[in-house]
Amino acid sequence: MMISRLTTRGLKLGLCLVLGSLMVGCDGHFFNQNDEPTIKPEQIKSLIPSRVKDRASWGEDIAHIMDELDIPRTTLNVCTIVAVVDQESNFHADPVVYGLGEKAVKEVNEQLKEKFEAKLGEKIGGTVAGYFQEVLKNQPTPEDNFLSQMRRVKTERELDQLYREIFRHMAKTYHVSAVTGAAKLVGQDIAEKMNPITTLGSMQVHISYAKEHKRQMGGIESLRDDLYTQYGGLYYGIHRLMKYEAQYDKPLYRFADYNSGMYSSRNAAFQEMLNEIYEGDLDLDGDLLLYNKSGRARLANSQTEQALLHVFNQHQIVITARQIRSDLKKEKQKAFEESQTYLAVKKLYQEVTGKEPKYAIMPKVVISGPKLSRDYNTNWFATRVNGRYDTCMRQAKRLNR
Repeated sequence: MMISRLTTRGLKLGLCLVLGSLMVGCDGHFFNQNDEPTIKPEQIKSLIPSRVKDRASWGEDIAHIMDELDIPRTTLNVCTIVAVVDQESNFHADPVVYGLGEKAVKEVNEQLKEKFEAKLGEKIGGTVAGYFQEVLKNQPTPEDNFLSQMRRVKTERELDQLYREIFRHMAKTYHVSAVTGAAKLVGQDIAEKMNPITTLGSMQVHISYAKEHKRQMGGIESLRDDLYTQYGGLYYGIHRLMKYEAQYDKPLYRFADYNSGMYSSRNAAFQEMLNEIYEGDLDLDGDLLLYNKSGRARLANSQTEQALLHVFNQHQIVITARQIRSDLKKEKQKAFEESQTYLAVKKLYQEVTGKEPKYAIMPKVVISGPKLSRDYNTNWFATRVNGRYDTCMRQAKRLNR
């Protein structure tokens, strides 16, 4: 079963590792103390589910990308990748999503009723919403309008490309007068700013992450197109999954991170330790700050930040509010573990509870989106991926007998 982390805001249709005796290398990949042998590229196909068409091609791309990113081709690493790809898309570069077209039309109509809120940060009033609705109903022709085309889409790529066409059409024909002082709603990047498809490809990578780690020259449209290819989808997904260091004792937590955000498992454990000291009821979602839609930290204090201020004051720990904020901004980095705030909470947790500090727990994050028949949570996702990982590891053992 494929799931997506595409959410439904606005027009949005999109949602060092330690294993047993393993230790982590300096770049965060999995390493064995006894130098676990690497798998030959041609062997990777045998670890991909037999139902997958062209396993050899997928295996070759995985091997090439792992070499390109300097990720050792060990059984552990390969099975980690295979499990996530299989969960996200069942090894389809541009998978068919049942009922996607009708769901897209329903979402558009619902949002137009509430007045379309663009990602530019301004409210677009009824005039523009009405214009947008007219475009959908009558363009490019009344007989084959955009809504009709939307109903026919079967894959995310088809829907993505249709949205781009719609927004390009709007940018050419609709302008806001500069005389009024209103924000300009058209321009070269209007399609990207308003495009609701934000997670793409066989591993459902967020477009913002891909932009930060582009592998080739070109604009945003070429990047989107690349993500829908077999190689491009794998490249950005493997990069997102493997290229960071975390001291997890189970692969389950890395799978959880892939769903709910980098280091969310570690951060949720930090929140739980703080909860026990604070005797509060913090959300264990792995987000230590509040963020806006663009991913920037908001000025308002989060629950976690408020709890830290209270606890440090109560226990006379001299860490300023400014320092706390500075430390929490590192929540998506390994460096957070060396921050004054993180170390103070670990120490205080031991003193107050008499227990060893926790490094990772399962984040409590709900997954929702038009691709899903009902809401799920990160634990569901991570557990499903972990089951695929275990299957892959058992297959590897059989092959090595």
